[in-house]
Amino acid sequence: MSGDSPEPTTPLLRQHLDGWRHRLATSLRLKTTLLSELSGAVGDLGTYIPIVLALTLVSHLDLSTTLIFTALYNIATGVLFGTPMPVQPMKSIAAVAVSETPHLTVSQIAAAGISTAAVLFFLGVTGLMSILYRFLPLPVVRGVQLSQGLAFAFSAIKYIRYNQDFTKTTATKTTDPRPWLGLDGLVLALVCLLFLVLTTGDGSGSESDGHLVSTTRRRRVQRRLRILSAVPSALMVFLLGLILCFIIDPTIFRDIKLGPSRFHVLKITWDDFKVGFIRGAVPQIPLSVLNSVIAVCKLSGDLFPGTELSATKVSVSVGLMNLVGCWFGAMPVCHGAGGLAGQYRFGGRSGLSVVFLGLGKLVLGLLFGNSFVRILTSFPVGILGVLLLFAGIELAMASRDMNSKEESFVMLVCAAVSLTGSSAALGFGCGIVLHLVLKLREMDFSGIPFFRSKSEPPAEDESLLNP
Repeated sequence: MSGDSPEPTTPLLRQHLDGWRHRLATSLRLKTTLLSELSGAVGDLGTYIPIVLALTLVSHLDLSTTLIFTALYNIATGVLFGTPMPVQPMKSIAAVAVSETPHLTVSQIAAAGISTAAVLFFLGVTGLMSILYRFLPLPVVRGVQLSQGLAFAFSAIKYIRYNQDFTKTTATKTTDPRPWLGLDGLVLALVCLLFLVLTTGDGSGSESDGHLVSTTRRRRVQRRLRILSAVPSALMVFLLGLILCFIIDPTIFRDIKLGPSRFHVLKITWDDFKVGFIRGAVPQIPLSVLNSVIAVCKLSGDLFPGTELSATKVSVSVGLMNLVGCWFGAMPVCHGAGGLAGQYRFGGRSGLSVVFLGLGKLVLGLLFGNSFVRILTSFPVGILGVLLLFAGIELAMASRDMNSKEESFVMLVCAAVSLTGSSAALGFGCGIVLHLVLKLREMDFSGIPFFRSKSEPPAEDESLLNP
């Protein structure tokens, strides 16, 4: 009998292995060219690099640990979701850590990330996130996406036009106008911008000119567009920026030290949790719920029809990443609609795109460790602005599907309040209230005696009229 006991578990194990093999094959299957997936991999670095750089220089974040953990997150999410699911910094926590005084310590940043993650994990496992996702009005979600996309675009224009000091507060980090010439000049940024427009167009693909009358001309134009769209434009621009880093500051070669930093578990006190929760988690939680889960799921359904992500899985994913990594000093991260839009805009169509990004981060984290910050400090900010601009515009364009003036009205009010109040939660609240008021106007109150006109007879039961 003892020899027969393993038999029942063997088919079950084989079934699980077959399931994972199928998931890997599906998630990592090329849906476009390999170069396009590689180009899409760098589509969200316009937001990733400035925030990581600021946290490393101001708050002494361990860059090596952050690169390694975010690399593992990228690889895991690419396999699990099968789409170019981004892994981005929690922006509100980062803004508080860098701009407010006193600056948050690494332990307080980690505590803020753990607190936010715990809330999202709870909302995910209890199913509350799915309920929110199912019943939230689409115009309100589109308003949050529009405001976030425009905010990215505004920041991108500042990166292109002005020199930036990411170690200063948000209000004073923009310094003097960027010079026209130079290795990080305005001309370089504009050339990169025109190159990306020429190769990627409006992001709608190579079939957008199919309305041309002449068949011969249509074939010729479509052939040219296919060639241009196959160019890994974002990857080429990013590699150009890396090369310029070493030309701008040749001393980088001398300062680079090989090898990662040593892993260690942070000592997080109760006071760290109190400060981190109040100053970091409280403003971050609404943004994570709206932009990192709900807006990401909506945008995924728009970009990849028929493959809309589960709000529960995305929420649990954000929770698990930070409940593990933050204890080792990794930067608090989430998924973001802007990152997804950027990676899609530059060619990412499958999980393979973010797997490539994860492998790149893993190599950099293991090879250069914390000395990689020397390279990032010399990276041309104008090029980062160009990448960020396209990501922001792609995210904002997701709001173009409003079908009525009423929906557009709610969306625009929500976006305007979010932008002027610098708070997605405030815009979301105003959008919900406005949506409910507009629906209240259209409700039929004739069945309520208080609202019935004196000259209007009471409604008769149709069952009495038609026995």
